[in-house]
Amino acid sequence: MSSKPITISEKYPSYWEYKGQPQLLLGGSVEDNLFQIAELEEHLDQLQSVGGNYVRCTMSSRDPGDVWPFAERPDGFDLNTPSDEYWARFSRFLEQTWQRDIIVQIELWDRFDFSREPWQQNPYNPHRNTSYTEDESGLAIRFDSHPAANENRFFYTVPALDNNQVVLPYQQAQVDRLLSISLEYPHVLYCIDNETEGAEAWSSYWADWIRAAAAQRRVEVHTTEMWDPKDLRDPMHRRTFDHPERYTFCDVSQNNHQVGQTHWENGQTVRQHVDSVKKRPLNNVKVYGADSYHYGSDQDGMERFWRNLFGKMASVRFHRPPAGLGLSPKAQACIRSARLLFERLDVFEGEPQNNLIQKREANQGYCFGTLGRR
Repeated sequence: MSSKPITISEKYPSYWEYKGQPQLLLGGSVEDNLFQIAELEEHLDQLQSVGGNYVRCTMSSRDPGDVWPFAERPDGFDLNTPSDEYWARFSRFLEQTWQRDIIVQIELWDRFDFSREPWQQNPYNPHRNTSYTEDESGLAIRFDSHPAANENRFFYTVPALDNNQVVLPYQQAQVDRLLSISLEYPHVLYCIDNETEGAEAWSSYWADWIRAAAAQRRVEVHTTEMWDPKDLRDPMHRRTFDHPERYTFCDVSQNNHQVGQTHWENGQTVRQHVDSVKKRPLNNVKVYGADSYHYGSDQDGMERFWRNLFGKMASVRFHRPPAGLGLSPKAQACIRSARLLFERLDVFEGEPQNNLIQKREANQGYCFGTLGRR
C-alpha cells in the first residue's frame, strides 16, 4: 500500500491524521464484526455517502452466518489449519474499507465469544477441536457466567499469568495471521479486547506483540485497550490513560453508558487527565442509546454523539442495533449534519466554550468554537 499509515496529527494531537490531513472520524454500522456480513460493499457505500469514515471490526464469530478462524472437520476444528473463508472475508473487508478511506478499529478478542452458548461453538473449546483435550489445555468445556466474570483461562495464557504453552501458540498464530493481512494496510487501528475486566498482563502482552510485529515490518501502528467499567474514573482505565508508551490512543466508549451532564463531565475530566500525561486521541468506537434497548433512548444516543464531538473526541461511532442507532436514518442524519457543521467550524482548532453560555443549567446546551474567530 502506498499511503502513509494513519497517525496522530502532529499539529492537532487530539485527532488523527490520514493522507496528510487531520481527520474527524465519524461512523455507524449494522454490525460490529462487519467483515462477516454479506452486503459489505453496499453498507460501506451508504456510510460513505453520508460522510462516514470509521467502522469497528471485532474479530467475532458468534452470530448466525459467521465463520470461525479455523478449519472445521467432521470430527471438530483443527487449530493448526486456518479457515480460508474467515481470512478471505477479513481481507475483503480491509480492501473495501481502504478503497473508501474508511478507518478501521480492530478488536482482537471479544469476550462474548468465550462464555455461555458461544463458547460451546468456539474452536478453542476443547470439546470442539481435535488439537488438545480439556486436561492438556486447562480450559473448561462450560462457562455459564457472564463474560465479565472473566472465568475462562483463555484470557490467562500469557507468560506473566498461566504461561499456557498449549493454548498460547494457537492464539499467537491467529494474531500473526491477522497481522500478516492488516499490516499491509495503512488505515487500521488496534484494540486488544471488547470490554475486558481481565489482567493488565494479558492486555499488555498483546499490545506489545502487535507493536513488535509492526516494528519488524517497519510499520507504524497505534494500540489501545477497552476496559469494562462504565465510569471512566475507575482505576482500571488508568492502565491505558497513564501509559502512552504502550497505548498510543485511548478508547473511552464505556463513558457512553452515562447520560446528560455526567456524560459530559466524565469525558472532559478524562480528556484533561490524558492531556496532562500525553495528549492523544480519545476514540468512541461505540455510542450506546436506542429505543430498542436498555442503554438509553434514541435521544440519548444522539445527545451522546454530539456531546462527544463538542467535547473534542477524536472519533464517534454509533453502536450497532439494538444497543445503538447503527446506521439508521437518525444516525445518518447526525453524521451528515456533523460534516456540514464542521465545514464551517474548524473542529481541530476549536475547544469547548460552555463558559460563554449565560445562566446555563445542567445539560441545557453546549458551546464549541474558537475565540476571536467567526
